[in-house]
This record gives sequence, C-alpha cells and structure tokens, in this order.
Amino acid sequence: MVRTFVAVDLPEEMRARIAETAQALRGSEARLTFVAPAQVHVTLAFLGEVEPDRIPGVATALEAVRPAPFDLAVGPIAGNSRSSPRTIWCPCTDDGALAALAGAVGAALEPLGFLRERRPFRGHATVARVKAFHPSLLDRLAGLPRDGFGTFTVDRFRLKKSTLTPQGPVYEDLAEVVF
Repeated sequence: MVRTFVAVDLPEEMRARIAETAQALRGSEARLTFVAPAQVHVTLAFLGEVEPDRIPGVATALEAVRPAPFDLAVGPIAGNSRSSPRTIWCPCTDDGALAALAGAVGAALEPLGFLRERRPFRGHATVARVKAFHPSLLDRLAGLPRDGFGTFTVDRFRLKKSTLTPQGPVYEDLAEVVF
C-alpha cells in the first residue's frame, strides 16, 4: 500500500522564511513536532493507503483537473485554535480558487472510490503539530510577526507518496499536474 495525498507545494524561499520564523516557537514548553521546511505544503486531498496498481489511474484522473492559475496568499503563523491549538499553520487566502481546486480534485477521484471531504475546506500550510499543549505556546504565537509570507501563483499540484519514518514523514512526488 502507498500512503498518498494531493498537494500544492509552497515556493522554496517562502518555506525557508516560514521555518525561520517558526524557530521562535521552539522556546515554548509545549511539545511540538515541526514539519521539515522542504515538506511544507497545502493539502488538497488525503487519499490514505492506496494499492500501488491504482496509482496510475489516480494520476490519470487528476490530469483532468485543469483550473486557471491563481494567486494564493500565505498568512502569518497561527494556531488552529486560539485557546488550545493542535496544529500550528499558516492560513491561506484567495478568492475561493484553492477551495474550488480541492473540490475539483475530490470530484475527479470520487469515481475511483475515494470519499470526498465533507468538512469545509480550510486551506493552510502546516508548520508544526502540537503533541502536548502548554500555555507558553500562546505567548510565543502572540510574539510572532503578524505579516503574512506573501503571495505566489498556483499553477500546479502534485500527487505525493508519504512514507512514515521515526524521523518524520518522507514525501515523494508521484505525479504532477501543471495548468
């Protein structure tokens, strides 16, 4: 089985700035697991464990998703909750094109038996996961710059393989759709 997901990668320079800013969170007493800077992305759909022989069909279905390129703004580092965050992320904003892309990916994969996400789509790039919360994390988050990390043009997405290791996940691109 191949653990897979569909994602938009952030530009390298943006990922580096996010990682540099996130260093301030390491002084918190919360126990955090940071996403490796090279792996920061925006997930469009998590497919889970997929049989290897189904991967080419998934890639073919995704090729049919061809929206127009769009700009995506990556906001400042924040928690997914103001009082007890479980995820530290950068929220993403646009005119709805990212949510539409996620919906189109879900629609393309549904005929292959993948369930569409029922929750409203909230575009974000995960920076860290909170394994054990401590209030000092809120102080650290409040001290981070409130400026976002800028805007980039989304003109592609990727089908990715995720291999879980004791050092964290390792991602590998399986297919790329350029539009």
